[in-house]
Amino acid sequence: MKIKRIAIITATRAEYGLLKPLIQKVQEDTSLKLQLIVTGAHLSHSFGETYKEIEKEFSIDAKIPLDLEANTQKSNSLAMAKLQSELTQTLDELDSDILVILGDRYEMLTAATVAFMLHIPIAHIHGGEITEGAQDDSIRHAITKLSHLHFTTTEVYKKRVIQMGEEPWRVANVGALGVESIKKLQLLSQEAFEESIGVTLKEKNLLITYHPQTLAIQSPHEQFSEVLQALKHFDDTLLIFTKANADAGGKVINAMIDDFVSKHTNAIAFTSLGQLRYFSALKYVDGVVGNSSSGILEVPSFHKPTINIGDRQKGRLQADSIINTPIDSHAITKAIESIYYPEMQQRVQKSTNPYESENTSQKIIENLKKYKKQTLLKKGYHDICYNYVL
Repeated sequence: MKIKRIAIITATRAEYGLLKPLIQKVQEDTSLKLQLIVTGAHLSHSFGETYKEIEKEFSIDAKIPLDLEANTQKSNSLAMAKLQSELTQTLDELDSDILVILGDRYEMLTAATVAFMLHIPIAHIHGGEITEGAQDDSIRHAITKLSHLHFTTTEVYKKRVIQMGEEPWRVANVGALGVESIKKLQLLSQEAFEESIGVTLKEKNLLITYHPQTLAIQSPHEQFSEVLQALKHFDDTLLIFTKANADAGGKVINAMIDDFVSKHTNAIAFTSLGQLRYFSALKYVDGVVGNSSSGILEVPSFHKPTINIGDRQKGRLQADSIINTPIDSHAITKAIESIYYPEMQQRVQKSTNPYESENTSQKIIENLKKYKKQTLLKKGYHDICYNYVL
């Protein structure tokens, strides 16, 4: 029996954290061969060179560095061009049978385009979701139309992918990989976590992750200034920052974090906490502040509140533990204060995570093994019949 070559590409720390259980299962399956491709922020000094963490656990088949230093829309577009050129050579040499893509970043659109042109079937994770405040929204839907297998995180998203014309047999609702990781990971004790971050937790603690809202009228500097203005009111609280991603404007936000930390003794910052420390932090903090998808997808499983700022995640299904607020310092301040109210604490404890499921990575593996290449490549269009009343 021919061993199926499964290429998996990752460009950011967050994406790798989600993909990790799937990568592990592919590596352990004797009927599959893992081909791990690393690019983007993983190979950037400014964004923490997180490929070193990957190499501690997996062999990397290809590294494709990109110039992310300018961190502008133009430089990111040029980075996409470089990735397309080098990834074409990489996938051709690896002779992959299928390429696994997660999410909605510009690097993943490039990867999908390359695989499509090389007639390599594409398996896409996290399709059908909506994030109105980011250009990722359009990228995600474009990847869906280029892809051949779809692994959604809820039944609503499954129906939406089918609504886009994808044949139902190609679409499986498997739940979120990040939630599966939470259930299986042995988190650090509080003492071990404190040692790992070099600080003792206070009576009150918050985890902050804010990325540029790429379709906002305000600049990244203006957006994040409102966040920091709100956080200045909480000088009795330990503020744990994880830095922004490689989207245009991310370096501006990271510089602002460094400046804030240098002036506030109750604040610390990390380019990347890594999956174990990040999930351990969620266990011990009082809540999460920012606009990361993790605040929507994974934090609710810890029964901790999320202060979701702005429209970056607008449109995603949400648990009752999430508090939405505009990019306004006064609104953010009030939202943070509200997480300590008894009624909010009760609401958080009773909330359920709509992204939870069982055996997510195993369901993906079974589908990756199930279909032959030619079966996947020959796509039809699924029409939905509507009954119109005139």
